[in-house]
Amino acid sequence: MDPNAKYIWFHAASLGEFEQGRPLMERIRKEYPQYKILLTFYSPSGYEVRKNYEGADIICYMPVDTRLNAIRFLRLVRPVMAFFIKYEFWSNFLHILKHRNIPTYSVSSIFREDQVFFKWYGRSYAGVLKCFTRFFVQNEESKRLLEGIGITAVDVVGDTRFDRVLQIKEAAKQLPICEAFRTGVASSQSADVPHHDFKVFVAGSSWPPDENIFIPFFNEHKDWRLLIAPHVIAEEHLKLILSLIKGKKVVRYTQTTPEEAAEADVLIIDCFGLLSSMYNYGDVAYIGG
Repeated sequence: MDPNAKYIWFHAASLGEFEQGRPLMERIRKEYPQYKILLTFYSPSGYEVRKNYEGADIICYMPVDTRLNAIRFLRLVRPVMAFFIKYEFWSNFLHILKHRNIPTYSVSSIFREDQVFFKWYGRSYAGVLKCFTRFFVQNEESKRLLEGIGITAVDVVGDTRFDRVLQIKEAAKQLPICEAFRTGVASSQSADVPHHDFKVFVAGSSWPPDENIFIPFFNEHKDWRLLIAPHVIAEEHLKLILSLIKGKKVVRYTQTTPEEAAEADVLIIDCFGLLSSMYNYGDVAYIGG
């Protein structure tokens, strides 16, 4: 870490929050090149995919939220401002940031009336929100709720994911394995082989409760193919998915070829970094969580 540099700190829990904050991060990088960007993650699913992201100067995990960790971290980094994406409310870090008069912003946040901040017993939790310098929320309801507990530094700016979706659409990766899975034909095969354009159900960032919903449906409908990218890519989770799938040919992205994928009923994405591009190959999408 450069002791003479001025850092702008972005924190994202995971990959999804990173994508939400990315348009803002890249705009700041472009408009204010004199500042360096520090990017922290809480989840391995974010860090492992973006640890080599060129849009940030330093990328690391967020320390556990204790007062001592917050003091040490901020003493080391000395950010000139901080951005927390969506649902990130780290009490100790936020209180120390406020104590040090470091401008701190909540970006793309969204609130619901049933959250603890807005309950009669939620005063201490609401105090965490009051550590932010300003909120940039997704909708008017969130603004109304915050104003109801005395927070008026709020702007309604919409969801930054829409900005990022346009960027992703323009830069989507071509995935020959997914293309073969959809059409039933690999690019290496003869042009005489008929293209089928199967109906494809895409399940992104799925958890076991999600899979218990859509896999039984898929088992009963023979005319659909399933393209699934589980949120947790661990052998135990993949084995659980396989146990739910009945009578189907299953292949894994890292262990197959376009020719094999063309003949499969289920394609499991068992690696990071492809989720945003794979939606191009589906007819229906299910977003887990």
